[in-house]
Amino acid sequence: MTAPTLDTKQIALAAPARRSSTVSRTLRNPLGLVCAVVLTLLVLVGVLAPWLAPFDPNYIRVDLTNAPPLSTEYLLGGDSAGRDVLSRLIWGARGTLLACVVVLAVSVSVGVTSGLLAGFFGGKLEWISSWLADAIMALPGVVLLIALYTVIGPSIIISMAIFGLLIAPSFYRLVRGIVRGVRHELYVDAAQVAGLSNARIIFRHILGAVRGPVIIASSFILGAGITIQASLEFLGLGSSGEASWGGMLQLAFRSIYNNPQSVVFPAVIIVVTILSLVLLGNVLRDTMQASHTRPVSRRHRSELEAGAYSESLPEETGGELLEVRGLEVAYPQADELNRVVSGVDLIVRKGEIHGLVGESGSGKSQTAFAILGLLPKEAVVIGGAISFEGQGLLKNATLMKAVRGRRIAYIPQEPMTNLDPTFTIGEQLSYGLCAVRRISKAEARKKLLGLLTRVGIRNAPEIWNRYPHEISGGMAQRVLITGAIASDPDLIIADEPTTALDVTVQADVLQLLRELRDERGLGMILVTHNLGVVADLCDTISVMKDGKIVETADVLTLFSTPTHPYTRELLSSTVEQGGVR
Repeated sequence: MTAPTLDTKQIALAAPARRSSTVSRTLRNPLGLVCAVVLTLLVLVGVLAPWLAPFDPNYIRVDLTNAPPLSTEYLLGGDSAGRDVLSRLIWGARGTLLACVVVLAVSVSVGVTSGLLAGFFGGKLEWISSWLADAIMALPGVVLLIALYTVIGPSIIISMAIFGLLIAPSFYRLVRGIVRGVRHELYVDAAQVAGLSNARIIFRHILGAVRGPVIIASSFILGAGITIQASLEFLGLGSSGEASWGGMLQLAFRSIYNNPQSVVFPAVIIVVTILSLVLLGNVLRDTMQASHTRPVSRRHRSELEAGAYSESLPEETGGELLEVRGLEVAYPQADELNRVVSGVDLIVRKGEIHGLVGESGSGKSQTAFAILGLLPKEAVVIGGAISFEGQGLLKNATLMKAVRGRRIAYIPQEPMTNLDPTFTIGEQLSYGLCAVRRISKAEARKKLLGLLTRVGIRNAPEIWNRYPHEISGGMAQRVLITGAIASDPDLIIADEPTTALDVTVQADVLQLLRELRDERGLGMILVTHNLGVVADLCDTISVMKDGKIVETADVLTLFSTPTHPYTRELLSSTVEQGGVR
């Protein structure tokens, strides 16, 4: 027998938006209510065993050996040693529950922690962790525990701790699979841009996505723990002086011909407990699938590690707010590198809105992510330099963390997918601001409510307590703009900030960005494919095609006298569609 494998296809890969509502919906289900009541009673019986049991579990009366139920002082009869069956069942609940808690604590702490780290960081850590998990799952669990009995002796707690290690790969596989999908969600990237550390992101955002499936899986693991504990006790590998359901079952089988009814009670209590745990897990699964779930995308990603930056970098010189020189980004593809950004040069000055325009796939977003340090792990930066106020960012991870979320902010393309659905608007905004500015929650709330009002949200206190699904797309975009400007940045990178919005809201957002630039003297990169937007908002425009910037000019020059054929082609197609007025 090996450690049971969790069926991840039957588990909702999401976290509940509100824990209390999940519990209430579970208890409204008749089956869930019955199972919860049964398990609660069993826990109370185990905790209160010294006060509930009529006799000591090892109290012996020879005259009541194999006594039938209801015929003597022993309500459920006596066992083959003259002990009270009811008292031993009550005390056995304590030992069984303790053993199951040990299994769950060890398996969850080892499996969930390793799954979080491997899924989030990937690379060699994931490869080594997966190899160890596969090796452990190949071991025959019960056979190994029997072999270890000669070393560890009759200690059921140590045996169950070892079994917890054997079953931990089940949690590892479940959690790693979920984290690998959630890791590349846009709201996780937004958390990084906000300046949150990896530890904060893992335990604040990623852990929320795995919480629901782990809770469901735990019910099955507890059932498996009871089965293993009873099996070990039945095989005589437990402590003879301690009452346990498996030990009672083993003793009853020895005298089954003299006292057949003594087999029934421990067998029934074991079956009822395991069945209640499994059925409760099914109810929890169905409840979480029914509502308040957010599907996790499953992306097939390369296991190749990101390469090191080129050693032959151009010298990084300052003088401007942001300066990009010779940037080259590629992705491994078969035996070659697929270049998506090739020799990009870009300069952004204070108070300037610099438009980065081009068709989809031209490398605009990859350039923006390279500036933010958010390229996927498989991306390879093979050349170039990025400097912020004269300081190089590409090879300086410490400086990147120091400025990202504080002096360089990000406004993403899809407002609804960049907000964590498990937190209210106020919780997300205040948590990010407190993390980068080290101010109290009260100060953060006061400042953020003022900024929400400034960006055009009239009922800011009401929106503060809402969840992302309770607001519109335009309002969500204003919330993200609030989060971007809250830390008083010097540079904002806006990646298609109006694509998902209707025309009226789009105009409002563009006007808001212009006003914020004028008020705060911000430098801004506007990534878009819409020439009408850049004509209305930008001071300077860079046109990208096939990973290269083919033309850079101020907005009047580029629209009046474009020099590159691709720029003229873009302008002509936009004019034909009525995109530029």
